[in-house]
Amino acid sequence: MRWESPSVAAFIVFFYTRFLGGETLCMKIPILSSLFKDRGSPRNSFWQNAYAFFFGPTPSGKTVNERTAMATSAVYACVRVLSETIASLPLHLYRRTGEGKERAVNHNLYHLLHDEPNPEMTSFVFRETLMGHLLLWGNAYAQIIRNGRGQVVALYPLLPDRMEVGRTEKGELFYCYQKDGRDYLLRPDEVLHVPGLSFDGLVGYSPIAMAKNAIGMALATEEYGSRLFANDARPSVVLEHPGILKDPAKIRESWNKIYRGSENAHKVAVLEEGMQVKTLSMPPEQAQFLETRKFQIEEICRIFRVPPHLVANLERATFSNIEHQSISFVVHTIRPWLVRLEQAFNKSLFTGREKGELFASFVVDGLLRGDYESRMKGYAIGIQNGFMSPNDVRSLENLNPIPEEEGGSTYMVNGNMLKLKDVGAYIKERGEKDQEVLELG
Repeated sequence: MRWESPSVAAFIVFFYTRFLGGETLCMKIPILSSLFKDRGSPRNSFWQNAYAFFFGPTPSGKTVNERTAMATSAVYACVRVLSETIASLPLHLYRRTGEGKERAVNHNLYHLLHDEPNPEMTSFVFRETLMGHLLLWGNAYAQIIRNGRGQVVALYPLLPDRMEVGRTEKGELFYCYQKDGRDYLLRPDEVLHVPGLSFDGLVGYSPIAMAKNAIGMALATEEYGSRLFANDARPSVVLEHPGILKDPAKIRESWNKIYRGSENAHKVAVLEEGMQVKTLSMPPEQAQFLETRKFQIEEICRIFRVPPHLVANLERATFSNIEHQSISFVVHTIRPWLVRLEQAFNKSLFTGREKGELFASFVVDGLLRGDYESRMKGYAIGIQNGFMSPNDVRSLENLNPIPEEEGGSTYMVNGNMLKLKDVGAYIKERGEKDQEVLELG
């Protein structure tokens, strides 16, 4: 990986922030205080005191961060659905033409975006990794490797929790990346940065951090269920003895060792010295923890805007609405992420001259395919009205084209259809001719 030398100002800011006490000390130095303003010094949400606010303990008692959140099945499923869906979409590089657009297959970026961004990753893995970082940390970073002519030759993803964003005294952004105990400064043209939802438009905030209470409750309910079934799904019991016990802790440990846990279920208990076992009834609110877990699944789906049926929650899904839910998923969930990625690619990867000519774009037509009958009706309307040819339809259905000589690429319209201005022209013209004939007779 190639690291360019940063400016002197960036080194000064980095030296004070890293080795002389960080931002707090710099704020106390008059000369440097002007360098650290709210927008002038953007930070990721997981640094210093902000970490305790956005991450850490929750009212449920569970510590929530990006990695512990992935231990929740609903979070893992949502992240996987979004990452894999976007990574599986075709990504092409286009060149604008006078009549529309065409694929720029000969451009070096086409191969990087469509097939292989670096020798170690496929395009699918690269985009899946970026989306995972976006969904968990709220930011996705990739190092841009360029050759001597300034052309992009490789893209390598960078871990968001090792990246810090700042500004020099001239207002220029710089990126500080930590690796193997060292810090590397990167210029903006060396970093592909895709921020998520943010307060300043520069550094995104983690969805996990913003919804840590909901995810913490999901973790707590999972732990409660695990402990319940570890106790054979039975409530606690009380051992009563008519006398005074010298060592009650020893009896408790002996009882738990022999009778506690699902592997010790249905064993016969032997009681001595008049000892009795009394079962503590389970309160109704504790018995309803399954409903609580179901609600937390919906809550997590709401965070990522994922329809519950995509994470195997089919409780409210029907054959009549599941297709429309899938289409809504593409329009309201997938599309905003695609626009965010496309605009980041166009902003960071192209030169100033290329930005008006080239652009990257995802193809989402496959996700919007309806059932077979609906597709055939739509294709028929397209062919009859002249904006689709038979070969256009066959291409969408992944079929080989019909030869040109057989009319496979011919655009046709219904012969009965006329322009609005021509309606009645034929009758008018015929009437005038008949009138002339009558005069001659």
